[in-house]
Amino acid sequence: MSKASDTKPKTLITHLVAGGSAGLVEACTCHPLDTIKVRMQLSKSGSRGTGGKRLGFFGVGAKIVKNESVWALYKGLGAVVSGIVPKMAIRFSSFEYYKSAMADAETHRVSTKATFLAGLGAGITEAVMVVTPMDVIKIRLQAQRHSMADPMDIPKYRNAGHAAYTIVKEEGVSALYKGVSLTALRQATNQAVNFTAYQEFKKACQAYQKLDELPSYQHLVLGGVSGAMGPMSNAPIDTIKTRIQKSNEPGSGWHRFKTVTTEIYAKEGWRAFYKGLTPRLLRVAPGQAVTFMVYEKVRSWLDQFNEKMDKGHGPIQAVIKVVEEKK
Repeated sequence: MSKASDTKPKTLITHLVAGGSAGLVEACTCHPLDTIKVRMQLSKSGSRGTGGKRLGFFGVGAKIVKNESVWALYKGLGAVVSGIVPKMAIRFSSFEYYKSAMADAETHRVSTKATFLAGLGAGITEAVMVVTPMDVIKIRLQAQRHSMADPMDIPKYRNAGHAAYTIVKEEGVSALYKGVSLTALRQATNQAVNFTAYQEFKKACQAYQKLDELPSYQHLVLGGVSGAMGPMSNAPIDTIKTRIQKSNEPGSGWHRFKTVTTEIYAKEGWRAFYKGLTPRLLRVAPGQAVTFMVYEKVRSWLDQFNEKMDKGHGPIQAVIKVVEEKK
């Protein structure tokens, strides 16, 4: 990572473009795993195939493809993509802001504790501003079991925009914020663990190899390892949140939380709180690997572009210079 990126005033644009690019690539490549995870979490008796045999991760995916076509694995992708740029912009820019605010006034160094707290703050910020309504819409779309291969099988929610309109019309704007507390808790723990682990791993690798900039494949590996830690610590939160957001039952957030939690434990047992953990790990770990790799690479390019612009080059000349240096 370029040191210049921490001092230049155009950091918000850098975070917007780099984070948005990373999020777009991550969403398009990993969304099918998220659809399978949601279906597993919404299944109250466990997904079963012919003969009553319980289906695992690959079995659920194969069943979705068989009954609803391969495109069904991408249900809700529009909701994810439409929110991915602001989500990633908010995540990375708020993390950098909170981190810099807690940095040592003299040395400008950031402690591990400050990094963890900055991750918590970034997770809560993105959950309230973007993730919760996006999740509600996505889960409603993913929960629909219509066949996308049959044009006569018309679902209640046709796309992300129509789902948002229908939810607000029938249930009110507040319905888009069902599970906001749990979503904030999930995102906060995710990003706190994720950013802290990634930053510490990255510093250790840089110190060991005596490098200022790590190669992309190392960002990929470090992002995957750090990304796997969050889901393992907050799987029950994610399952309860998914059930609440899928439901259109009225009542306060606390009432819905108690009802869903009690129902899951009484009818399905404690293991049900960990439904979908495997596909979530398979979704989040590679997703974070891709996110950090693309983010670091795009941010590096933008830092170099800004440096060329500061030296008096025009935008086109700056791009040409960066491309020439990459050859």
